Amino acid sequence: WDFWSDWKDRRLWVTVTPIVLVTFPAAVQYFLWERFRQPWGATVCVLSLLFGEWINRYFNFWGWTYFPVNFVFPAILVPGAILLDTVLLLSGSYLFTAIVGGMAWGLIFCPGNWPIIAPIHVPVEYNGVLMSIADIQGYNYVRTGTPEYIRMVEKGTLRTFGKDVAP
Repeated sequence: WDFWSDWKDRRLWVTVTPIVLVTFPAAVQYFLWERFRQPWGATVCVLSLLFGEWINRYFNFWGWTYFPVNFVFPAILVPGAILLDTVLLLSGSYLFTAIVGGMAWGLIFCPGNWPIIAPIHVPVEYNGVLMSIADIQGYNYVRTGTPEYIRMVEKGTLRTFGKDVAP
């Protein structure tokens, strides 16, 4: 869910991505704290990951297939990493860092990405259909493996009154 701007949806991307990505910063944080007593392991890991992802996005997506870079930007994880490192620095406890810092990591993920996500979720009318700019990008730049089922569900026909997707 972190590759394409139209896959960065409001339900699955904000839950799957922080849960999957917290493991590597936590491991680097443990190593640097245990060996050197340095409380910046998560931030170093996230900055390294972001650097590698930008290299991947530029050479693979732009260099090979000419997809615009603003369609394939990676998630911003730096605010969560700073919070995770701050909790470890202030508490010195792995358990407290796992509970409070992990919760802060997950809760700051969506607001930390709002500045780059907001412009592609602006509603526009396109050929008589109300959709977001991300949906228009997904329809105009066809690629293999596009999750059309997400777009069909998000149109509103399969939603219940509680705004949840009906199976």
